Amino acid sequence: MDENIKRSIILDHYQNPRNKGLTSDKDYVKININNESCIDELDLMYKIDNGIIKDVKFDGEACAICTSSASIMTDILKGKSVDEAKKIYENFNNMIEEKPYDEELLKEAIVYSDISRQPNRKKCALLPWFSVDKIDR
Repeated sequence: MDENIKRSIILDHYQNPRNKGLTSDKDYVKININNESCIDELDLMYKIDNGIIKDVKFDGEACAICTSSASIMTDILKGKSVDEAKKIYENFNNMIEEKPYDEELLKEAIVYSDISRQPNRKKCALLPWFSVDKIDR
């Protein structure tokens, strides 16, 4: 993917984040994720029904990479089973860590394929995805 297209997608998701805003609905599970080395701190809320992620929302204070990653992640995970979400997270993590991964599973999250060139930004991209490990099946 062209670098300008990648930047454009990241900027769009930062300036117009999808699924941003929390809910008081008790059917959602809230997970807090933070990065001790910077300001990034997000609350993610998952609505899971019969092992399917029906909805996912996020809010918090975070940099452009973290916010855009959360926005892209929430779009990708909606409608997926928890097991599928964990597999997508594993592939995203592999991409960030420069290990083999399935590009097809990542959809728009592929825009972070070069983030490993900026090691200090890797955790920014990964932070919202860490919440997937905390979802109960």
